[in-house]
Amino acid sequence: MQIIVRGRNVEVTPALREYVDEKIGRLTRYFDNLREATVLLSVERGRHVVEVTVFMNENGIILRGEEASNDMYASLDLVLEKLERQIEKYKTKINRIVLPKDKQNGDDKVEIENGKVVKTKRFAVKPMDTEEAVMQMNLLGHDFFVFFNSESEEVNVVYKRKDGNYGLIEPEF
Repeated sequence: MQIIVRGRNVEVTPALREYVDEKIGRLTRYFDNLREATVLLSVERGRHVVEVTVFMNENGIILRGEEASNDMYASLDLVLEKLERQIEKYKTKINRIVLPKDKQNGDDKVEIENGKVVKTKRFAVKPMDTEEAVMQMNLLGHDFFVFFNSESEEVNVVYKRKDGNYGLIEPEF
């Protein structure tokens, strides 16, 4: 697995880089098909923030976690624990999913500000059922997820409701 480490308002020292490689490398014990991990280390108002995004080979699943503390090493430990909990929770479901090899999420583009669209995100859409979309949304830590519903053959949105349940938005033309 390739591990890309970037720093924002923090120097990525060789010792920190080695610690990131060691910790993130532990994820390969769960899956041997991890393609790439992107790790963003930043310091914001005295908080040490670690954001990790892991792209899996062949199946299009993305794992994402973010944690912050007063220490960069502690933040990395916390985010790794979060990712391991996500993997344990969904490992059985992840293992039975077979997705197209060429479908990977991508492309972010910043637009304009001041009450207007400030970001456009483009990503490859792959067919999946509602259950898989909910799982992917939870793996990413998002409140909603856009997907191509393999059952209805339409673009749908799943979202997390305040009551802890999930909602499904289906288009009506």
